[in-house]
Amino acid sequence: MKQVLIDRFTVPLNALEEFVTRMNYNRNFIHSLPGFIKDTVYKRTGEDGDIVIVTVAEWQDADSLTKAKEVVQTEYKRIGFDPAEMLTRLNIKMEERGIYNEMTD
Repeated sequence: MKQVLIDRFTVPLNALEEFVTRMNYNRNFIHSLPGFIKDTVYKRTGEDGDIVIVTVAEWQDADSLTKAKEVVQTEYKRIGFDPAEMLTRLNIKMEERGIYNEMTD
């Protein structure tokens, strides 16, 4: 069954450029992984002027998503990237992360 990973971030304007650069690196990286179907990014301006970004990545099945997460973590270690440190340093809030299944009824 297809798995959809949805993340929602609130990004201060002064952190947007670095966040988008990192997000695009990740998006380009996952495109070549087995089981990847597609991804989409949505944005809006929040009431306080921060940017709200939602990323949606579709995977063939739960196994593909699990393996992709492992490969991404290995890549982070290889390049010395700490996602939690970046979020804290840039005052970015990860509002939601969840795995969804498509409703068929």
